[in-house]
This record gives sequence, structure tokens and C-alpha cells, in this order.
Amino acid sequence: MTVFYLSLIIIGGCTTGKKALQKGDYDASVAKAVSRLQNSPKNSEAMEVLKTAYDLALQDHLRKIEEAKMSNDLFRWESVMYDYQKINQLADDINSCPACLTIVPKPSKYINELADSKYNAAEARYNSGLGYLRENNRQSAKKAYYEFEKTQNLQANYKDVKAKMNDAYWAAVTRVVVQPIIVNSSMYKLSADYFQQQIDQFIGNYSRNKFVIFYGEAQATDQKIVPDQVLSLNFDDFVVGQTYVKERVEKLKRDSVVIGETRDKKPVYGTVKATLSIFEKNISSSGLLDMSITDWNTKKLVHQQKFPGTYVWRDSWASYKGDDRALSKQQLAITRRREQLPPPPSALFLEFTKPIYNQLVEDISYYYNNY
Repeated sequence: MTVFYLSLIIIGGCTTGKKALQKGDYDASVAKAVSRLQNSPKNSEAMEVLKTAYDLALQDHLRKIEEAKMSNDLFRWESVMYDYQKINQLADDINSCPACLTIVPKPSKYINELADSKYNAAEARYNSGLGYLRENNRQSAKKAYYEFEKTQNLQANYKDVKAKMNDAYWAAVTRVVVQPIIVNSSMYKLSADYFQQQIDQFIGNYSRNKFVIFYGEAQATDQKIVPDQVLSLNFDDFVVGQTYVKERVEKLKRDSVVIGETRDKKPVYGTVKATLSIFEKNISSSGLLDMSITDWNTKKLVHQQKFPGTYVWRDSWASYKGDDRALSKQQLAITRRREQLPPPPSALFLEFTKPIYNQLVEDISYYYNNY
């Protein structure tokens, strides 16, 4: 019973906010005292903590507000707003606790002051955005966009912030026209078209950097888009279906194999031999894709990368001469295989473009993610 009573005292001391008060964390102290009084309205220690902590918290926030107002910080109204929000939160917490209102009957609340500070904070961000927008370059336009975005978060309908945000966005955007890959071979047209479709799907779904928009060449023409950059893709070279056949001959023999029997039916052991010919066929297809990004206005090359890709189709089979008992189970199994027909050239072309595609989209993403 004594242990239980001591435990209650310890728990009570930890939840009344006294320790937070001693550390100078007045807001946390108020919150803990309020929580304690909501569950135990007559807790004398929590009552004492609440009265002291609230007075100190209010004084602390009002001091910070006055200091912020006198500072030269362009965005000082956001600090003012933050402290008014904290004061009003303290009041809301106390008003939700009947026992707390006997200790702090009329907690201060600064509704009009909070609204004014939000308006002033929005005005400061808006003016900052205008300043960046006047610099008339892409990086400053991006900063302007974020300033107008903060303005809108503070005051949703502040002046013409939506229009200014839209202006800043389009001034910050990089328009990239992606030219189609040209493969001068009817044999590989379908595979090249599929590879192009994969690229078109990637650029169509690209969303990692909102300030970069990709256009296909036909789309750019239809919409009369003047690009900032042109991304070109061309195969420097590709080879499909290089065939290599290798034959490996193995002389095999196995001792102690039953090769017959005596008249009295006893087994006769001897050595069996065979010649195993193993054929390995590799059909290699490879290519090298060149990606270059050119500035439309200056015609200067701003980025270039080459991506290799290789695919090797493999087949193996075997034949033998001699006694099949000289072969292992695995060797015998491969002799039952027959030479397979390789995939058509169009399929081989598509296979070697797969690793190229992976490298390509990774490089494009890396280059434009923070552009």
C-alpha cells in the first residue's frame, strides 16, 4: 500500500508540469498542468503550477512579440504571428478545462492581432516575391513562386497573388522538347517505336521537378512551344545478331562398367568410351545511344551522355559418339537437346535497348531534378 501511494506521488509530480516549469518551458508546463486538472480537478500542485506557468508564458510571448516588431527582419511578422498563435493556444487549452478557469478566469486571446500579423506577414512575402520577379531570370522566378506560395498560405486571396504565382511559375519553367529517335531500318521499326513509346511515357509522367516540362516534338509543334532546350537521342551505332558458335570436344571413359556376363551369369566389367561434342551459341546485340541537350537560344551543348546496352542470347546442345554409358546424367541430358531458333532481330534489338532505357531515364532525372 505504501509503495502504491509513493508511486502516485511520483506520477503526480511528473504530470503536473512542475519539472517543465523549472526548466523554463512555460508552454509545456501549462499544457501538462491543464491535462492534470482535467483528470484531477482538485490537484493543488497542478493549480499552483498553472497560475505561475501561464503568467510566465504570456509575458514571454509578449516580450518576443515586441522584440520581433522592433527588429529589421523582413519577415518579422511571421515571428509575431507564431507567438500570437501560441498565446491563443494556451487560452484554448485553459478554456477547455473548467477547473483551470478557476485559476485563470480570463486567459488572454489576441484574435485581431493575430489576423493583422498574418496580413503583414503575407504582405512581406508578396513584396519579396515581386522583387524576385523583377530580376527577370529563371532562378529568381522560382524563388518568387515560392514566396507567392507562402503568401497564399498566409492569406489565400491576398491581392493578385494567384496571378503573380502563375506568372512566376511560367517564368521559372524550363521547356524541353524531346526529338524522336530515327532508326533507318524497316526491320527494327516496331522495336524502335516501342523504345520511343517508353521514353514518351517517361517524359509524359515526369513530375519530380515541377519547373521542368517535357514536350514531344509533334506536341511542341501543335502547341507552338518555343523550347528552352532540345533533347536529342541518336544511336551512334548498333549491331544486331552477331553470332558466335563454339565447339568443345571431350574424350570420356568410365571404368568398372558392366559390359557383359560370363556363361555362369557373372558380370563382366570393363571400360566404356565416348566422344562428347558440346556446342555453345551466343548471339550478341548491342548499341550506343547518344543523348545531347542543347540550349535553344545559344545553340550550345549543355549536357551530353552516352549509354551502352548489350544483350546476349545463349543456346547450348551436344552430340556424342561411342557408348552413352561413359556420359554422366547431365551430359546425357544435354545431348537430348536440339539447337533452338534464336529470337527475331526485332526482339534482339528491343532487348539491348532495355539497359539503355534504364540509364537514360536515370540520367535525365538526375540532371533535371534540381534544375
